[in-house]
Parts: sequence; C-alpha cells; structure tokens
Amino acid sequence: MAMGAMSGDLHGSAPDNAAVALLLIDVINDLEFEGGEVLLRHALPMATQIAALKRRAKLAGIPTIYVNDNFGRWQSNFDRLLAHCLRDGVRGQPLAEQLQPEDDDYFVLKPKHSGFYATTLDLLLRYLQVTTVILTGLTGDICVLFTANDAYMRDLHVVVPADCVASLQPDENQHALTHMQRVLKADIRPSSALDLKALKCL
Repeated sequence: MAMGAMSGDLHGSAPDNAAVALLLIDVINDLEFEGGEVLLRHALPMATQIAALKRRAKLAGIPTIYVNDNFGRWQSNFDRLLAHCLRDGVRGQPLAEQLQPEDDDYFVLKPKHSGFYATTLDLLLRYLQVTTVILTGLTGDICVLFTANDAYMRDLHVVVPADCVASLQPDENQHALTHMQRVLKADIRPSSALDLKALKCL
C-alpha cells in the first residue's frame, strides 16, 4: 500500500505503473541489537547514497517501496516503528532521519528475510508492471541477498548498487555482492553510475 494514500485513491500519488522500482530494505531499524553499533558505522554512508538515489529515482518517475521487517512482532505497525526510530533515541535514529518515507512511497511489512516471503511485494510489483528492481538497505549478506534471490527467481532484472547496501562485516558484504553479480546476474555498479532512464527501457 502507499504511505498517506489520499481519500478515494488507494495508491496515493505514486506511479500506477513503472518498469523500475527502488526497494529500501530494513532501513527503518532501531539497530538495538548486538552488533548494531558496528552496523551503524557502515550504514551511515550507505544511507547518504540511498537518499541521493531516492531523490534521483523520484525525478525519474521510479516509485520507492520500503520493505521492512516486523522483527518478529506480529502486531507491528510501520508508522509506529518509524516513530520509535525517530523519537526514542535509538541507534538507528540517524538512518530513519535520512531515509524516512514520503507520502507517495509504498511499504511492505515482511516477517522473514526475503521481501517476497509471505508479503504483498510480488502482487505490488506485478500491479506496477515492474521488470527491474533496485535493491538497497540492510543487510547486504542477509535480507538484501534473500530478496535478490527471490527477485531473480521471478525473472526480474536485479540491480544492487554496491554503495547502497551494508552488512555487519564489510568482507561478507562484498562476498554477497560478488555472489549476486555472478549467480543472479545483478548489476552492482555504484549508484552514481546508474542510468535510471536506461533502466526503464530494459
């Protein structure tokens, strides 16, 4: 569904169809877990790059979809999670401040690692007529990787900008990127090298 959908319009002002979608995976995250402080150091430069990519995507008419974990809480609410990350002094606050959703963004709540598992993401992408997904966020070696695998299995073209994903261990992050490039045919060029208009024509 879309954030802040207007009355009578279930999709807000996000494009009703788009060949490309930008996915932000688990970026609204309090990071209040073991290793969260280390992950934050890697995630802050990532967030700056994602924010810049999101601005470019919006200008190019590419919708943004937040794909966020429910952290095992089956009564999760995305707005409540966002408020928690913005107001409660948690480690992940700087990420949420840089990457908080806008009114025309979509969101999908996921219970497991992949953004596709037991979620509405597949349905949403088909509704939008998406053929290419740009995957960004946390963590490159777990949730981004699982989501990329499932995207590839659905015959989607996978783009994972190397500067827009982060993991607890940089070497594991690079290993995951190399794996996605080799096995999933993913484009892992940095975000600044992506030609968004060209991606829309694939």
